[in-house]
Amino acid sequence: MLLIPLVSWVAPANVSEGGLLVPSLRYCAQQWSWWPAIVVADMGYLAAPAKQWCREQWHVAVVTKLRADMKLVSPFAAWNQTACAQGQPLEWLGYVARQDRHWFGVTDPTPLCTWCWQAAQCPRQFAHAPSEHETLLGLLPLSSRAAQRLLQQVRPWIEPAQSFEKNQLGLSQVFLNSLRLTWCVSLLADAAVLLRALALLRHPPRREPLDALLSRQTFMDLGE
Repeated sequence: MLLIPLVSWVAPANVSEGGLLVPSLRYCAQQWSWWPAIVVADMGYLAAPAKQWCREQWHVAVVTKLRADMKLVSPFAAWNQTACAQGQPLEWLGYVARQDRHWFGVTDPTPLCTWCWQAAQCPRQFAHAPSEHETLLGLLPLSSRAAQRLLQQVRPWIEPAQSFEKNQLGLSQVFLNSLRLTWCVSLLADAAVLLRALALLRHPPRREPLDALLSRQTFMDLGE
């Protein structure tokens, strides 16, 4: 895994990390005319105004978990499950940019709709605007398969990867109480990471560190 810092910020300890999201995207847009389409973040980036700004200005989906004390909105029955008012599970069908709406619908082959007293008037598809809840809906609803995979399989790697970097560079053993000195150390740390990534790209290792543990495909000779 190659970790390459695109933007590094050095700020006092009393500065909220959530306030660095919008400036980071703005910096990417100014420097490279590029920015990530999806940002997977922790609870520090839960603020709805920042997510709304990223969604409207750069069309960026900021995916975070839902805080336990936050209320659900329709069509969510749980943070990762959607259902109609009568309890029929719904699937995310996609986002239509022209309408600025998410569409949820019934895909169950044996739905509860057969016994629902509102079945005759029900369209079985429901539209919701991202602005109804920036965390649950946004540009990528938490009930979608993509969002759940990002939160459950990608997000847990962030802290271990950061800890690995700190231990490799020895930063976990350093306490800095000067913002100017911290800025110099952060530049040196970024330079070390970039040089290491450049070296690995130019001269990749012949074998992966865990090569012996990787699975191998076998062949079955069934004859002719």
